[in-house]
Amino acid sequence: MTDIKMVVAIIRPDRLTDVKRALSETGAPSLTVTDVSGRGSQPAKKSQWRGEEYVVDLHQKVKVETVVADTPAEDVVEAIAEAAQTGEKGDGKIFVLPVEDAYQVRTGKTGPDAV
Repeated sequence: MTDIKMVVAIIRPDRLTDVKRALSETGAPSLTVTDVSGRGSQPAKKSQWRGEEYVVDLHQKVKVETVVADTPAEDVVEAIAEAAQTGEKGDGKIFVLPVEDAYQVRTGKTGPDAV
């Protein structure tokens, strides 16, 4: 049986177009994008609103998820990393998770055929 992997990337929102293009070029069949916020090594920013100063330590990010079976997960990770990298703190992280099984609702296909 072919390994099914889920690649999850947390990236800067302005890098999403480049990441989508890179995923398309690697042959990753589909993706899910979610707006998220989080905190990591990127420094907090101080802002003012109505004369009050506050600290913004949760930064807006985008979570990109793709499940692959025929395309090697390493190729997907490399494509995302190259497209998302700016060289500054806060570029994001990429995680690779095993997927036990997949089920396509419309056709009833399972396993790698469902991906």
